[in-house]
Amino acid sequence: MAVPKRKTSKARRDKRRSSVWKLDAPTLELCPNCKEYKRPHRICPSCGQYKGRTVILTEA
Repeated sequence: MAVPKRKTSKARRDKRRSSVWKLDAPTLELCPNCKEYKRPHRICPSCGQYKGRTVILTEA
């Protein structure tokens, strides 16, 4: 049977239990053109624009 060789310290135990390493929800912002939510600094998936320019042609 596996048994720990050393006692786990309080600091190591608390670091493991902390919520610092857990993922957060992605940040979203409104597209100024179509008002859909999109990730910041990325092309809008619904209208295909970035910084006021059409980058990808999409079906309208």
